[in-house]
Amino acid sequence: MQIQEHIITNIPVFEIKATFEKILQFFQDTTYSHIAIVEEGRFLGVFSENDADVLLPETKIEEFRYELGSFFVRKDTNWLDVLEAFAKNEANLLPILNEKEEVEGYYDLTDIVAVFIDTPFFTDPGSILVVATGIKDYSFSEIAQIVESNNAKLIGGFITDTQNDIIQVTLKITAENYNKVVQTFRRYNYHILFGNSDDEFLEELKSRSDYLDKYLNV
Repeated sequence: MQIQEHIITNIPVFEIKATFEKILQFFQDTTYSHIAIVEEGRFLGVFSENDADVLLPETKIEEFRYELGSFFVRKDTNWLDVLEAFAKNEANLLPILNEKEEVEGYYDLTDIVAVFIDTPFFTDPGSILVVATGIKDYSFSEIAQIVESNNAKLIGGFITDTQNDIIQVTLKITAENYNKVVQTFRRYNYHILFGNSDDEFLEELKSRSDYLDKYLNV
Protein backbone atom coordinates (compact mmCIF):
# COMPACT_ATOMS: atom_id res chain seq x y z
CA MET A 1 0.00 0.00 0.00
CA GLN A 2 1.45 3.35 -1.07
CA ILE A 3 0.92 6.24 1.35
CA GLN A 4 3.58 8.63 0.03
CA GLU A 5 0.96 10.52 -1.96
CA HIS A 6 -0.44 11.67 1.37
CA ILE A 7 2.74 13.49 2.45
CA ILE A 8 1.86 17.06 3.47
CA THR A 9 4.49 19.67 2.58
CA ASN A 10 2.76 22.92 3.55
CA ILE A 11 3.06 22.51 7.34
CA PRO A 12 6.03 24.41 8.79
CA VAL A 13 9.01 23.39 10.90
CA PHE A 14 10.50 25.69 13.53
CA GLU A 15 14.11 26.54 14.33
CA ILE A 16 15.40 25.83 17.83
CA LYS A 17 16.81 29.38 18.08
CA ALA A 18 13.39 31.00 17.62
CA THR A 19 10.79 31.83 20.26
CA PHE A 20 7.51 30.00 20.80
CA GLU A 21 5.43 32.85 19.40
CA LYS A 22 4.74 31.23 16.00
CA ILE A 23 4.41 27.75 17.48
CA LEU A 24 1.73 28.92 19.90
CA GLN A 25 -0.09 30.54 16.99
CA PHE A 26 0.25 27.31 14.99
CA PHE A 27 -1.38 25.23 17.72
CA GLN A 28 -4.08 27.87 18.17
CA ASP A 29 -4.93 27.75 14.46
CA THR A 30 -4.85 23.95 14.03
CA THR A 31 -5.82 20.76 15.83
CA TYR A 32 -2.39 19.13 15.46
CA SER A 33 -0.71 17.49 18.45
CA HIS A 34 2.96 18.04 17.58
CA ILE A 35 5.28 20.05 15.38
CA ALA A 36 8.86 19.46 14.25
CA ILE A 37 11.80 21.45 15.63
CA VAL A 38 15.02 21.70 13.58
CA GLU A 39 18.51 23.02 14.15
CA GLU A 40 20.16 24.51 11.07
CA GLY A 41 17.76 22.53 8.92
CA ARG A 42 18.28 19.13 10.59
CA PHE A 43 15.54 17.44 12.60
CA LEU A 44 15.99 17.85 16.35
CA GLY A 45 12.70 16.62 17.78
CA VAL A 46 9.00 17.35 18.10
CA PHE A 47 7.26 19.73 20.45
CA SER A 48 3.92 18.69 21.93
CA GLU A 49 0.84 20.89 21.99
CA ASN A 50 0.23 19.61 25.55
CA ASP A 51 3.21 21.68 26.72
CA ALA A 52 2.10 24.87 25.02
CA ASP A 53 -0.33 26.04 27.69
CA VAL A 54 2.40 27.01 30.15
CA LEU A 55 4.49 29.01 27.68
CA LEU A 56 4.80 32.68 26.93
CA PRO A 57 5.31 33.77 23.30
CA GLU A 58 8.76 35.19 24.10
CA THR A 59 10.02 31.92 25.63
CA LYS A 60 12.98 30.48 23.72
CA ILE A 61 12.49 27.06 22.15
CA GLU A 62 16.09 26.35 23.14
CA GLU A 63 14.98 26.13 26.77
CA PHE A 64 13.01 22.95 25.89
CA ARG A 65 15.74 21.28 23.81
CA TYR A 66 16.00 18.26 26.10
CA GLU A 67 12.26 17.84 26.47
CA LEU A 68 11.47 17.39 22.79
CA GLY A 69 10.02 14.10 21.58
CA SER A 70 12.17 12.02 19.25
CA PHE A 71 9.67 10.18 17.06
CA PHE A 72 9.51 10.38 13.26
CA VAL A 73 9.09 8.15 10.21
CA ARG A 74 10.89 7.78 6.90
CA LYS A 75 9.47 8.11 3.41
CA ASP A 76 9.79 4.35 2.92
CA THR A 77 8.23 3.43 6.29
CA ASN A 78 5.33 1.07 5.62
CA TRP A 79 1.81 2.13 6.51
CA LEU A 80 1.43 -0.28 9.43
CA ASP A 81 4.56 1.10 11.10
CA VAL A 82 3.28 4.62 10.45
CA LEU A 83 0.01 3.75 12.19
CA GLU A 84 1.99 2.24 15.06
CA ALA A 85 4.06 5.43 15.39
CA PHE A 86 0.87 7.49 15.59
CA ALA A 87 -0.55 5.21 18.29
CA LYS A 88 2.61 4.83 20.40
CA ASN A 89 3.19 8.56 20.54
CA GLU A 90 -0.46 9.64 20.83
CA ALA A 91 0.10 11.96 17.89
CA ASN A 92 -1.96 13.06 14.92
CA LEU A 93 0.96 14.52 12.97
CA LEU A 94 4.23 12.72 12.15
CA PRO A 95 7.36 14.31 10.62
CA ILE A 96 8.94 12.46 7.69
CA LEU A 97 12.75 12.59 7.46
CA ASN A 98 15.03 12.03 4.49
CA GLU A 99 18.54 10.54 4.57
CA LYS A 100 19.98 13.96 5.51
CA GLU A 101 17.74 14.10 8.60
CA GLU A 102 15.75 16.93 7.04
CA VAL A 103 11.97 17.15 7.41
CA GLU A 104 10.44 16.44 3.99
CA GLY A 105 6.87 16.77 5.21
CA TYR A 106 4.32 15.23 7.54
CA TYR A 107 1.71 12.50 7.68
CA ASP A 108 -1.72 13.44 9.04
CA LEU A 109 -3.38 10.67 11.06
CA THR A 110 -6.74 11.28 9.36
CA ASP A 111 -5.22 10.63 5.93
CA ILE A 112 -3.50 7.39 6.98
CA VAL A 113 -6.59 6.05 8.74
CA ALA A 114 -8.58 6.79 5.58
CA VAL A 115 -6.09 4.69 3.59
CA PHE A 116 -6.41 1.89 6.16
CA ILE A 117 -10.21 1.96 5.98
CA ASP A 118 -9.97 1.65 2.20
CA THR A 119 -8.24 -1.75 2.46
CA PRO A 120 -10.05 -5.05 1.68
CA PHE A 121 -10.32 -5.69 5.43
CA PHE A 122 -13.00 -3.00 5.55
CA THR A 123 -14.31 -2.90 1.98
CA ASP A 124 -14.69 -6.60 1.13
CA PRO A 125 -17.85 -8.38 2.33
CA GLY A 126 -17.37 -10.65 5.31
CA SER A 127 -18.00 -11.21 9.01
CA ILE A 128 -16.11 -9.80 11.98
CA LEU A 129 -14.98 -12.14 14.75
CA VAL A 130 -13.00 -11.12 17.84
CA VAL A 131 -11.24 -13.93 19.72
CA ALA A 132 -8.99 -13.99 22.78
CA THR A 133 -6.40 -16.44 24.04
CA GLY A 134 -3.35 -16.54 26.30
CA ILE A 135 -0.25 -14.85 24.93
CA LYS A 136 1.73 -18.07 25.35
CA ASP A 137 -0.88 -19.96 23.32
CA TYR A 138 -1.19 -17.35 20.57
CA SER A 139 -0.44 -18.55 17.06
CA PHE A 140 -1.68 -16.67 14.01
CA SER A 141 -0.96 -19.71 11.84
CA GLU A 142 -3.32 -21.74 14.06
CA ILE A 143 -5.97 -19.04 13.75
CA ALA A 144 -5.68 -19.12 9.97
CA GLN A 145 -5.79 -22.93 10.01
CA ILE A 146 -8.99 -22.92 12.08
CA VAL A 147 -10.67 -20.55 9.64
CA GLU A 148 -9.53 -22.34 6.50
CA SER A 149 -10.20 -25.84 7.83
CA ASN A 150 -13.88 -24.90 7.80
CA ASN A 151 -13.73 -23.86 4.13
CA ALA A 152 -13.83 -20.16 4.99
CA LYS A 153 -11.33 -17.52 3.92
CA LEU A 154 -9.40 -15.21 6.23
CA ILE A 155 -9.66 -11.72 4.73
CA GLY A 156 -7.51 -10.13 7.41
CA GLY A 157 -6.70 -9.93 11.08
CA PHE A 158 -4.72 -7.91 13.58
CA ILE A 159 -4.04 -7.74 17.31
CA THR A 160 -6.35 -5.20 18.90
CA ASP A 161 -5.48 -5.56 22.59
CA THR A 162 -2.93 -7.19 24.89
CA GLN A 163 -3.23 -7.12 28.67
CA ASN A 164 -2.91 -9.46 31.65
CA ASP A 165 -1.28 -12.12 29.45
CA ILE A 166 -4.36 -12.22 27.21
CA ILE A 167 -4.17 -11.31 23.54
CA GLN A 168 -7.19 -10.15 21.55
CA VAL A 169 -7.34 -10.66 17.78
CA THR A 170 -9.90 -9.13 15.44
CA LEU A 171 -10.58 -11.20 12.32
CA LYS A 172 -12.57 -10.68 9.18
CA ILE A 173 -13.63 -13.86 7.43
CA THR A 174 -15.94 -14.82 4.61
CA ALA A 175 -19.50 -15.56 5.63
CA GLU A 176 -19.39 -19.18 4.42
CA ASN A 177 -19.44 -21.62 7.34
CA TYR A 178 -19.10 -18.74 9.81
CA ASN A 179 -20.81 -20.61 12.63
CA LYS A 180 -18.60 -23.66 12.13
CA VAL A 181 -15.55 -21.40 12.43
CA VAL A 182 -16.89 -19.96 15.70
CA GLN A 183 -17.56 -23.42 17.14
CA THR A 184 -14.07 -24.61 16.16
CA PHE A 185 -12.48 -21.65 17.92
CA ARG A 186 -14.44 -22.61 21.03
CA ARG A 187 -13.22 -26.22 20.79
CA TYR A 188 -9.67 -24.88 20.67
CA ASN A 189 -10.40 -22.93 23.89
CA TYR A 190 -10.52 -19.47 22.34
CA HIS A 191 -12.85 -17.00 24.01
CA ILE A 192 -15.31 -15.38 21.59
CA LEU A 193 -15.47 -11.69 22.49
CA PHE A 194 -17.54 -10.61 19.53
CA GLY A 195 -19.37 -12.46 16.79
CA ASN A 196 -22.03 -11.57 14.27
CA SER A 197 -25.65 -11.94 15.29
CA ASP A 198 -26.00 -15.17 13.31
CA ASP A 199 -23.77 -17.01 15.77
CA GLU A 200 -25.96 -20.06 16.44
CA PHE A 201 -24.45 -20.64 19.88
CA LEU A 202 -25.49 -17.20 21.08
CA GLU A 203 -28.91 -17.57 19.46
CA GLU A 204 -29.42 -20.86 21.27
CA LEU A 205 -28.54 -19.28 24.61
CA LYS A 206 -30.94 -16.44 23.90
CA SER A 207 -33.73 -18.87 23.06
CA ARG A 208 -33.15 -20.82 26.26
CA SER A 209 -33.09 -17.60 28.27
CA ASP A 210 -36.36 -16.43 26.71
CA TYR A 211 -37.95 -19.81 27.46
CA LEU A 212 -36.77 -19.64 31.08
CA ASP A 213 -38.18 -16.13 31.45
CA LYS A 214 -41.56 -17.28 30.16
CA TYR A 215 -41.48 -20.29 32.50
CA LEU A 216 -40.69 -18.13 35.56
CA ASN A 217 -43.46 -15.70 34.64
CA VAL A 218 -46.17 -18.38 34.42
